[in-house]
Amino acid sequence: MERGDASSTNADWMSQLPEELWGTPLWDLAIPGSHDSMSYCLDTHSPVLGSESFMLQFLDRLAPCIVRPCVYRWATTQAWCIPDQLDAGIRFFDLRIAHKNIKNTQDFLKTHNTDDTLYFAHAIYTLQTVKETPYLSQCWDLGQQVIISYDDETILHQHKELWPKIPYWYADSADPKEVISYLEEQQKAQGRAAHFFTSGLNLTEDTAVVVCNPCLTMRKLTMKSFSLLLDWVEKQTPGPNQTAVNIICGDFVGLNHFASVVIGLNKKLLKTQSHR
Repeated sequence: MERGDASSTNADWMSQLPEELWGTPLWDLAIPGSHDSMSYCLDTHSPVLGSESFMLQFLDRLAPCIVRPCVYRWATTQAWCIPDQLDAGIRFFDLRIAHKNIKNTQDFLKTHNTDDTLYFAHAIYTLQTVKETPYLSQCWDLGQQVIISYDDETILHQHKELWPKIPYWYADSADPKEVISYLEEQQKAQGRAAHFFTSGLNLTEDTAVVVCNPCLTMRKLTMKSFSLLLDWVEKQTPGPNQTAVNIICGDFVGLNHFASVVIGLNKKLLKTQSHR
């Protein structure tokens, strides 16, 4: 994990918004987010998740010393820890949580035990576990204010305090031009959601990219593409319009001006309001 050198200029950006925007719904603001936010601390000794493809799990059993370092290079999408991401201005975190299954070495298909500890995960598990004992008084004393969105509808019915699933527009491509094209198609054909929604700038590798580029990593791929992706972001506008943006998620968010560019889009709302 890299030590963040984050500037504090974005640490309090929401409280520094012009007063004219204080009454704007959060889903009408441009909010920077990080994709697979906890992947800065993935464990190279971790087994591949049970939710991954059977082939990847099988290869992991055969040659973990080859598969796991490769998965680590491509599954690591952030370099900074959460406090440093917050200081950089990130206000949406994509957290994936899982129990660690312990497999019987004699039978690949059977799960005989499950670790009760919750881990963050992205293809493999993280070194950092999920701390599960927050108290209301503790949250209030620390001034913590969080909206939690959860994808599982069964859990949502059991816990009314959870926010429903936030739509995530995701191109599933390693080509930044295809990512931009996909997001623009979504804007035209589907339009923004009524409330929160996320536009994913994150790239996605496939088998061909990994095999044909043995020295490439997700970090190198992202850094090479980010100029083009940020150019697209600068042209966007937040607000209630059908083609507007809300949350924009990226990879390696602390290694460029991503958060500042997204936050800067909110200035366009002032111009919109002045014309009303």
